Amino acid sequence: MSRKSKQREAPTTWTAPNERFAWLQHMTVYKDWIGRTSITSDVVTAFPLRALSATADRDDPPAEAGTPLPYLWHWLFFLPTHRSGELRHDGHAHGSGFMPPIDLPRRMWAGSKFIWNNDNPLRVGESVKRISRVESITPKSGRSGELVFVKMRHEFHNDAGLSFVNEHTTAFRSAAKEWDGKSAPTASQHRAIWQRELIPDEVLLFRYSALTHNTHRIHYDWRHATEQENYPALVVQGPLIATLLMDLLRRNAADAPVLSLELKAVRPTFAGRPMRLCGHLQERTVLLWSEDHDGWVTMNATAEIAQTH
Repeated sequence: MSRKSKQREAPTTWTAPNERFAWLQHMTVYKDWIGRTSITSDVVTAFPLRALSATADRDDPPAEAGTPLPYLWHWLFFLPTHRSGELRHDGHAHGSGFMPPIDLPRRMWAGSKFIWNNDNPLRVGESVKRISRVESITPKSGRSGELVFVKMRHEFHNDAGLSFVNEHTTAFRSAAKEWDGKSAPTASQHRAIWQRELIPDEVLLFRYSALTHNTHRIHYDWRHATEQENYPALVVQGPLIATLLMDLLRRNAADAPVLSLELKAVRPTFAGRPMRLCGHLQERTVLLWSEDHDGWVTMNATAEIAQTH
């Protein structure tokens, strides 16, 4: 192994307090990953749209050539195709030449920001290019232990140019402690004008994981979720909740062009328990949020819509 390769190895221990300073020093090696770029291509096809429409319990006309991609349904494409031997014990892939090999044992979707060019939506039948860049790698220490936030920027282009931009943040976390369902809960400060209740069951989680080729075991492996990561049940995928929130907007303001969207995961949502999707319209701003069975906010979102006549 070359000296350069050794410098890029992630630390293997993270929890001892007297190692924290050394860990933060070690994090400086990840500066080599900041600015790395990857370019990939995919084709927007009809079947995943039809499948997600059924999964979200929608009665859409069958997608066909020219059908525009609904907001956030791009997660059906550019899917990872890691070999089985490249996966960690939790189902995620090890770091690659593009993604930094951060060896904290837990990985979670933390949030996203989007800006759309509504004059150039992606459509079924189009070839799409995604340009991805590592924007930042930020280590932090919190009540739950050590964390590393990796921010990526993705640009999606078709033949007509830029369609939308997504800034995506992934959180890497220390080994799980006992789940404390009462830790830092927050309630929404807004009254829901739009509302939908559902119980995200194992079938919904399975179908969405299958559609997005998501192999993270907290979404389908009960023993791993409860015994290895100390959750009380399977965890609902963050992108699925975000997609359902935008679906709530679509059900109530179908013709509203969305200019931008900011999403932040607040608290896990668990399978088999009721959840509530909520929306509050303030002129051109739509506040969206999800609540768990106790009424605590699990995800916040703010969408800016264009003026319609």
